[in-house]
Amino acid sequence: MDFNSLISHPEVLLLVLAPIFFVCILLEWYVGDRQNRLPLNARYHLPEVLCNFGLAAMHQLTDLLTGLFIAKLYLMFFGWRLFDIEMNGATFVALMVAQDFCYYWFHRASHRIRWMWAAHVAHHSSENMNFSTAFRQSLMYPLAGMWIFWLPLVVVGFDPNWVVFVVLLNLGLQFFVHTQAIKSLGILEWLINTPSHHRVHHGRNPQYIDKNYAGILIIWDRMFGTFEKEVETVEYGITKPINSFNPLVVTFTEWRDMFKDTFAANLSPIQRFKILFAPPATAESQITRLDVYHESGNESQSTNSDEPQEPLVAVKSATDAK
Repeated sequence: MDFNSLISHPEVLLLVLAPIFFVCILLEWYVGDRQNRLPLNARYHLPEVLCNFGLAAMHQLTDLLTGLFIAKLYLMFFGWRLFDIEMNGATFVALMVAQDFCYYWFHRASHRIRWMWAAHVAHHSSENMNFSTAFRQSLMYPLAGMWIFWLPLVVVGFDPNWVVFVVLLNLGLQFFVHTQAIKSLGILEWLINTPSHHRVHHGRNPQYIDKNYAGILIIWDRMFGTFEKEVETVEYGITKPINSFNPLVVTFTEWRDMFKDTFAANLSPIQRFKILFAPPATAESQITRLDVYHESGNESQSTNSDEPQEPLVAVKSATDAK
């Protein structure tokens, strides 16, 4: 496949890169599992690896199925573009940087809005970190609204095919930060997202939660106050483990819990809205507070109040862990 064909069909980019991914996985497996040179939580366990590959396949299939609708939507907005941007070396770099900036805000929203976290949690639920972890993607991203974050690039005037290509290229490059085999990249740690920075992002250690959202450039985290250096050994996973290698369970557990919370009794419309779109811990602490009221016989208290209240019990949401 030549480059022009790849731009015309950007959805196949990750499949084109797949051989490189599998070579890296094989090398990491050899260093970690056969030579015992990596931590235990960098090892490859067949049930989890199969789950990761299953999640990737479901994600890829859903992207292909929803891609036609999203492509038509992008083309509609492209008709309202502000500028006619001709692609060359300079505009390609500009698109890469602009998309990476948009990715930072998509990723941050995916941790701070429960509706979006319900899709993203599949990526964070593993308690191991190796290259196969990068395959833990969610088929629910189109419903969660990931595609909305690339619309500004189309409206500015970047061709939709190039936008999708760069989105997938960014995702493909992020494969290489899911490893414990590389400790530090020296001075590059100041500029780009590295395995060290991304290990922090996957940590459930309190100081690592909601940190290092970078796709390619770590400068966004440094600019917007979400950067954290890797110091303490990372404990991977989420604070309420899913404990399953079934891709469907991994994908839908948080959606099930979120809708269960949303349709709980004695909630006002605004409270239900907050459960869906507030930060995950805020939404779950609201439900916990109501449970405490019910158990103590205080249902007459202001559980339907739209005014924010402090939780009555300490809650550490599973969706806090990133």
